[in-house]
Amino acid sequence: MIQQYLFYISKLLDNNVPIIFDFNHLTLLLGRQNSYLASVINSPTNHYTSFNLKKRSGGLREITIPFPALLEMQYWIFHNILRNVPVHSSAHGFSHKKSIITNSKIHVDQKQLLKIDLKDFFPSINLSRIIQVFKRLGYPNQISFYLATICSFNGYLPQGAPTSPYLSNIISFVLDKRMIALSKKFDLKYTRYADDITFSGDEIPAKFIKYVTNIVVDRGFKINQEKTRLYKNKSKRIVTGISVIGKEIKLPRTYKRELKQELHYIFKYGYYSYTSKKKIRKYNYIFSVIGKVNFWLSIEPKNEYALIAKVKLAEISNELYLNAKKIDN
Repeated sequence: MIQQYLFYISKLLDNNVPIIFDFNHLTLLLGRQNSYLASVINSPTNHYTSFNLKKRSGGLREITIPFPALLEMQYWIFHNILRNVPVHSSAHGFSHKKSIITNSKIHVDQKQLLKIDLKDFFPSINLSRIIQVFKRLGYPNQISFYLATICSFNGYLPQGAPTSPYLSNIISFVLDKRMIALSKKFDLKYTRYADDITFSGDEIPAKFIKYVTNIVVDRGFKINQEKTRLYKNKSKRIVTGISVIGKEIKLPRTYKRELKQELHYIFKYGYYSYTSKKKIRKYNYIFSVIGKVNFWLSIEPKNEYALIAKVKLAEISNELYLNAKKIDN
């Protein structure tokens, strides 16, 4: 018995994850009563609230948010267990020092580009797949079940839980590994940002999509055929919201044009006049505009118009703060 415990402890230490002996020990680590953890494990739907969010492409996406107590437990699992598990270097979403910018830069100035969307990405990751993540780290069946259930909703990965993005990357490790191997055979580049898969290179043959589909299906995912796009000319190419036409990444023309128009009216007629005319009641509207300009500069850091706009917006923000302070006094 002692030898078994030593082996168990040794494996967890090798994987740099905390030792968990049983249900009671887990409740102590999570700082929760036994009855509460039992409720989460037996009736997880009672610990979430859901709402629908409009997709950019149309339709609705269900976002499932855990209540504060469960949210804290999920953060504990993320910081103490999941964050110590390596993910593939091709995964640019929810990964340290990776972003939509690093994802798009890889596909700049390529002759052809293939975009593929994984359908129902989070919901397709079921409880058994989540359990396997914890089992591979060395946790026994029961503990793995407890941890996986805390991270799941209705038997799948919920959009809205802090553990879901990183778990999806861990579970997609073999998918990414096989995609990279396939890409190298065809001399292509490959990245994945959550459910967005992108390939690029000199030539992407039609049969390549079939090979990709076989790997995706074999790894338990589905392709959204309606969103599959193969670009063979220098037409509009947007990768995770960023234009990759030419030798440098740029803000998409439509986004830039609309933002420039918004800034033009703010600077020409004044912030108060513009927001009044547009009936904008959001108290933090100025910060949303500043955020858009900062996003622009993160993609095009030397853009003169954006740099000047940032200074002007900072002045407006400071003026709004001083006016609000006078009112309070």
